[in-house]
Amino acid sequence: MDALPVTNKAVGEPESLTNKTLETGASAVQNLAPVERICAHLNAFHVYADDLGRLVEANHYCAHLNDEIRQCIIYDSATLPARIIGIEYMITSRLYETLDAEEQKLWHSHVFEVKSGMLIMPKPKAVPDAVWEVAENKEMEEVIHLYGKVYHLWQTDRGDKLPLGPPKLMMSYTRADQMPDFEKVIGERDKKFGSDWRRKKEVREHIETPKIHENADWAWKENEGTKDVY
Repeated sequence: MDALPVTNKAVGEPESLTNKTLETGASAVQNLAPVERICAHLNAFHVYADDLGRLVEANHYCAHLNDEIRQCIIYDSATLPARIIGIEYMITSRLYETLDAEEQKLWHSHVFEVKSGMLIMPKPKAVPDAVWEVAENKEMEEVIHLYGKVYHLWQTDRGDKLPLGPPKLMMSYTRADQMPDFEKVIGERDKKFGSDWRRKKEVREHIETPKIHENADWAWKENEGTKDVY
């Protein structure tokens, strides 16, 4: 008897046994070096720059291009089936300073994501909490100084079955009151990963808070005036 097809619940279509076989065969013999460079899974939330009331959970799978640039593939889920919904680039403040003012406005900071406990590096089940907390904090000490530029290609939050329309520039949150029901949204995410944003906020108090460039997070500043961010 043939194996049953694997159903891709994300798009409502079955994945054939032929496709599964081809995937297995290709992964066994092809050089997948660029993808194999992925070294970190980060989870947070993005908001549409042109519609700040819409948020999307984002699972980032990131690799270092060099010491000053990271590049991340963004999925809608940390489990299969998972759709690639966007890409994000992260750069150092030194590189950010070289950009012209209009370009700088497309980038966002990570300070609030880190300090609030919103940004997490989901823990593998086999790793003790204390050990992972040290590793995660080291990651956060680096990310807090980076600026990100992210575009989403697939608007899954509105139910699109395919990646339709032009790419959408996304932003990060800079204050808790920008997200509708912050504690509920982050709490539900934490349940999936066995995480606790309050604990993370507490153990990240030692992390230095860098000065955020005045042109970063521009969508919020344009929408809210000159109100200070985190």
